[in-house]
Order: sequence, then structure tokens, then C-alpha cells
Amino acid sequence: MSARNAEAAAWTDPDSLDLAALSRRDGEKWSVAKDGVLPAWVADMDFPIAPSIRQAVLHRMDTDLGYPAWYDESEGGPLGAAFAHRAHRRHGFAADPAHVRLFTDINQAMQVVLQLGTAPGDGVALHTPVCPPFEDTIGKLGRVARTVPIRMRDGAWRLDVDHLRDTVTGRRGGPPCRALFLVNPHNPTGRVLRRRELLDIAALAVEHDLLVVSDEVHADLVYPGHQHIPFASLSDEVAERTVTLTSGSKTFNLAGIRCAVAHIGVKAVRDAVDDHQGLLFGQVSALAVDALKAAWTSADGWLDRVMTVLRHNRATVAEQLPPGVACVLPEATYLAWLDCRALDLGEEPSDFFAREARVLLMPGSLFGSEGAGFVRLNFATPPRILAELLRRIRGALGH
Repeated sequence: MSARNAEAAAWTDPDSLDLAALSRRDGEKWSVAKDGVLPAWVADMDFPIAPSIRQAVLHRMDTDLGYPAWYDESEGGPLGAAFAHRAHRRHGFAADPAHVRLFTDINQAMQVVLQLGTAPGDGVALHTPVCPPFEDTIGKLGRVARTVPIRMRDGAWRLDVDHLRDTVTGRRGGPPCRALFLVNPHNPTGRVLRRRELLDIAALAVEHDLLVVSDEVHADLVYPGHQHIPFASLSDEVAERTVTLTSGSKTFNLAGIRCAVAHIGVKAVRDAVDDHQGLLFGQVSALAVDALKAAWTSADGWLDRVMTVLRHNRATVAEQLPPGVACVLPEATYLAWLDCRALDLGEEPSDFFAREARVLLMPGSLFGSEGAGFVRLNFATPPRILAELLRRIRGALGH
């Protein structure tokens, strides 16, 4: 089977992607894995991109790779309308296209918003465990990361709004917070916040005049029985203090395309971004814009097929994890947060699995102190490869 025919077959048969083909990939996920080691660490899917995205990139290459005509983003630029239409259609969020600005990725957008919307020394509240770049980024900006742990209670990951309130006000020590960085759906636990939780957080944000930066990059990867609610959709008052961040990096496997959007409801921050816009922050490419536009406007059929595979793989993880490894199944994302604290695997369980199972997992310690004893497993891979991953993990533990 030719490479192109194998790629085409993967839309309906994910197991047509074999290990030999995947191991030849030169992206970060596969290239860092040693020979014979299966990577399930960084949050890239192994599935080929949607055909419509591929066609959009090829069309741009064949049409015009000169300077784009959309450098003026004051009315939302080339992606404002696509973002707003999708946000309303899928999540009921009446986003304003004119509030959209483009960045290279979520981390850059977060940095710019905090740089322009807060001052050095300000506290920024965020829930932990947290994806590795974020807490580090806050410190490098000269702001103070004020962490609020997500706790396991009654068999589910729960937010503690009282703890968040004490952190925001400075009652737990450190400076009061000027901003809240919210990740919903949450990475790495896969928790999808309920409306009541979001309303409680919103009331706190309004009471203490917080800038809310809401990372919603996993919003389209929510499993049946759960619903993503954009934070800015809660009310006009909340929208006016919220910056919503998203991209196609997780849902459409486009991390390398380097394109993200920020829906900036805070006028002062939006004006500040516009005042600094241009070469200072860099600019996304024409290829990246066309790829993300195609993802948001014509790749939902591909996403439906991928979600079918992910639901199957999620169930496989639940069924085949060995005794002693605990996991609350994620309500969204393709990331399983595995609790290995009941096992004697040494200081870093990921080292044990890399050595004994030849499986590369993300160390929980990278997500902060609450991640000690955990590993994160990416199950967005062909079912056959996931079965081998789990077989190796069980074997390393004697099961």
C-alpha cells in the first residue's frame, strides 16, 4: 500500500497506521523515543490530519505564498468569523469576531495577555497539576504563580472554590491575585468544569476584578455525558474580563502549524495588543491560517471519526490498566492521568516504565508537586498500538 493510500485508509481504519510508519516520523513525539520504545507522552495524536486541511495547505502553496493581505486584525483578521461561528455552533458562545487576535500558540498568547494585562509582582492564580509551560512562564514574566490544587474527592477531581478565594485574596500568603489562568477542559486530569463551578469562579472574578485567561484548547474533545461551557459565555459582565485561548493543536493535531487565537473580551488588553501588534510578537503564516480555517469549517467529519476511536481507546485504558494503577477516566482530552502512588516504582514512575516497559510517558512531576507519583498517558494512537502499550505496562508490573 502506498503512503498516500495508507493515509487515506486511516480515516476509517486507524489500525492501518503501522508501527514502522509511525516510527519514521521526525516530530518530537516519535523522534525522542529510542528504538523499540513506544511514545505516549507529549500531546500529539498519531492520526493523519484531515484531508480538507491538507487540501487547504496545498491550495495555499499553489495560489500565493507572498505577503498576506490580512495583517490588520482590528476586525478579527482572517479567523475571527470562523472562530465565532464555530464557538456559537458547538458551544453556544456568541463570540464577537472583532475581538479575535492571532498568535503562534497558546503559550505565546498567554504571555502577551499577562504581560499587557498585569504588572510585575502581581499574583496569577492557576490550578495544579498544570501543564509544564504555564507555571514557569508566569515566573519568567515577573508575576507570581499562586497555585490551587485540584483534589480527588468522592472518586472525581474537584475544584475548591474556597481555597481559590483564599489564594486570590492573599489569605494564604503571597500577593493578592490580579489574574486567574483557567484550563477547561483540564489538562492533565481531563476534568470538564460544570456550570455551577464556573459560575462560582465567575462570581469570584467579578468580586475581585480578576482578568481571566481561559485556555479552552481541548473544548472539542469532550466525551458524551459532558458539556464544555466557554467561560466567557456565562454573562456579558464575565465576557468583558475574559480572554479565551484556543487553537487546532489538540483537536486537529496541528501543533506544528503554529497558529492560535485569543478572543480578547477585555477592551484595555485588546487595545494594548493592537498597540504592540506587528513584528514585536511575530506573526502567524498564511499556511497556518488556512490550515486552521479549514479545520474549523470543514473537518468536523474527520473529528467525528477520531472521537469514535478515542472513545474506544478510552474504554480500553479503563479495562486494561493493571491493578495498582488508578485512573479517573478523563471527561475530555485523549490524556489519561495515571496514579501510580500505590506501587513502589521509585521517585519517578515514568523512569520505571521507560526502562522496564519501554513505554515513554509524561512524568507527573513536570505538572507540579501534585503530580508526584503520577504519569500521563496519551491514548490518541491506533488501537493496536495502544493495546501493545498497555500490554507492556502490565508486563512490567508482573500482570
